[in-house]
Amino acid sequence: MNAVENKGPLAGVKILDLTTVVMGPYATQILGDMGADIVKVESPSGDNMRWVGPMKNPGMGHIYLHANRNKRSLVLDLKQAEGREAILKLAAVSDVLVYNVRPAAMARLGLSYEDVKAANPKIIYVGAFGFSEDGPYAGRPAYDDLIQGAAGVPALSLAQGSEVPRYAPVTLGDRSVGLQTVIAIIGALFHAAHTGIGQSVEVTMFESLSQFVLGDHMGGKTFEPPLGPPGYARLIAPHRRPYATRDGYLCVLIYNDKQWERFFEMIGRRDLLTDARFCDHSSRAAHIKAVYEFVAEVMKTRTTSDWMQALDESDIPATPMHTLDSLIDDPHLNAIGFFPEYDHPTEGKIRTTAPVGKWSETPPSIRSLAGRLGEHSRDVLGELGYSAAEIDAMLAKKITAVPAN
Repeated sequence: MNAVENKGPLAGVKILDLTTVVMGPYATQILGDMGADIVKVESPSGDNMRWVGPMKNPGMGHIYLHANRNKRSLVLDLKQAEGREAILKLAAVSDVLVYNVRPAAMARLGLSYEDVKAANPKIIYVGAFGFSEDGPYAGRPAYDDLIQGAAGVPALSLAQGSEVPRYAPVTLGDRSVGLQTVIAIIGALFHAAHTGIGQSVEVTMFESLSQFVLGDHMGGKTFEPPLGPPGYARLIAPHRRPYATRDGYLCVLIYNDKQWERFFEMIGRRDLLTDARFCDHSSRAAHIKAVYEFVAEVMKTRTTSDWMQALDESDIPATPMHTLDSLIDDPHLNAIGFFPEYDHPTEGKIRTTAPVGKWSETPPSIRSLAGRLGEHSRDVLGELGYSAAEIDAMLAKKITAVPAN
């Protein structure tokens, strides 16, 4: 791809990325889009997501390609002393080190906060992992499915009427906690810029997703003594889902009093304006199950296009339900250039998603595409002062690696 000038707000920030799979790489992808120089350290076998297809070439899986742009891939075997020595040299010239294994694993590698701080007293050392080290779950393994279950996400599908509990079919824990990791790193960088002081930061999945869920669903247990059970009734109402029309599905949210008045006018039911279930916001909230059920039955009476025209004319929020295919073909997203295409040096033409938002002075950008395993090993080690002969020796000992061809 053609060189893109780095004008991002984090240009000049150096981040040592020891993360794998989705949560950590998603966080550092965003930081890379913002201009940070990301060195992604991978084991000799590579990040697991390299091997999740579809893919054109081994080690270049689709999710890996999306989450690891704007990074340089350095292979180091951290279980060998020379690999650890190289990491500490890299930490010494970095602003941030971020990892997403359990802290005990970092300690076993000799890469605890105190170890890394000895190499760079100003380092921002960020761990994104499963559970707070202060509680009884400390050290437990954590993956997106486990954290969704621990935070009650599958139970919400039961509350809404599903016959079986279901995980949200996106990596909800990984990506929401990845965003929390971005926020934590930017906050710590802001503090360091003003004080010159680094710090250790923990971002934990269970606590983060629990806060995410309970922000909606603490319900009556917000109060002491409780005023009722937990749960936000509107969100778990059985009919809160895309409404079936005569020929498809439609997403509709009739929310405020004016919208309900226009809706009842549209369907010829102004009499419901004085119905105790519908007369005002509080009444609708108290009878939300019946409200959604009523709308669900009405929606079956017209086609999707008929409803869209009528709802648009009445200024009632509605949108057709996308599939994954139609989302990628969405005219709005394509009009704003949300799916840029690039010629990848080994994978051919690829499509990805653009950085989100519009910045007048410091726009994020995609400056490089995800590389092959160890593609930048020689360059990064050279920048640290290793000679070509020393790098060759590390290759021979399998401390580092470069692509085969």
